Amino acid sequence: MTRARSLGREARRKAVSGEGEPAGAAAVPPAPDRAALREAALAHLARFGTTRHGLEQVLLRRVARWRARAQAAGLESAAEQAQQLAAVCAEIAQDMVCLGAVDDAAFAHARARRLVRTGRSSRAIEAHLAARGVAAPIREQAMRGDEATAQGQVPGTDAANFTRGLSAAEREVCAALVLARKRRLGPFAPPASQNPVDEEMDDTDPSEGWSAGDWDEDTQADPRRRAGRLGRRGQAGGASRALGVLARAGFARDTAARALDMTREEADEWLERLKAES
Repeated sequence: MTRARSLGREARRKAVSGEGEPAGAAAVPPAPDRAALREAALAHLARFGTTRHGLEQVLLRRVARWRARAQAAGLESAAEQAQQLAAVCAEIAQDMVCLGAVDDAAFAHARARRLVRTGRSSRAIEAHLAARGVAAPIREQAMRGDEATAQGQVPGTDAANFTRGLSAAEREVCAALVLARKRRLGPFAPPASQNPVDEEMDDTDPSEGWSAGDWDEDTQADPRRRAGRLGRRGQAGGASRALGVLARAGFARDTAARALDMTREEADEWLERLKAES
């Protein structure tokens, strides 16, 4: 009786610690079949918009997780089965396209419009779409935006009932303005604080109280002139930094300069046009 209890405790210890014989076929997780992968695809599409390439990558990651667990369990044919399942993932993604559940053109058009409203440049948007597997012709249509929609090149739109909004160039200016507003640049920059020298300025002759021999323009310059030079330098430096911010975001110099040179009223009107189009 004592020996049986001892053997039972030893078996439980090995089961908890993982010691003993290698895991058998029963420990290998079942491979996802076509039905399971299709269900996973539908569940993903119910929550997220994506492209054909994006959906295929989601399914491939699911297969890769199964492969890692199966190999850890000692299944030698895990790599071969995963390769076969990769072809199934591609077929399921294509099936979703045929059913209309996945539409790269509609995804690209909607995503481009959304990214414009967040201040992304056309270069950044195109790179974003390319990373998600959108083909070059579809990316070009998405970047043209409503111009492509008006010609009926984007599925799900009616050219007869279409009212033209912003052009691609105008939308780029709006995106630059959105970024300028986020960074408080150009027309959205806070008003420059008044120079303390200007606050104390009066109409007194700056040379009053100085003899001709004591006055030196290099060392005793008119405070108004000195303050003016400092102000112009500060404005030039601020404009250069603002242009640099927009340039790093992918905006062309002429687009950035056009946005930064607007008045606040003009900038607000442009952003209202973007909001109305959305």
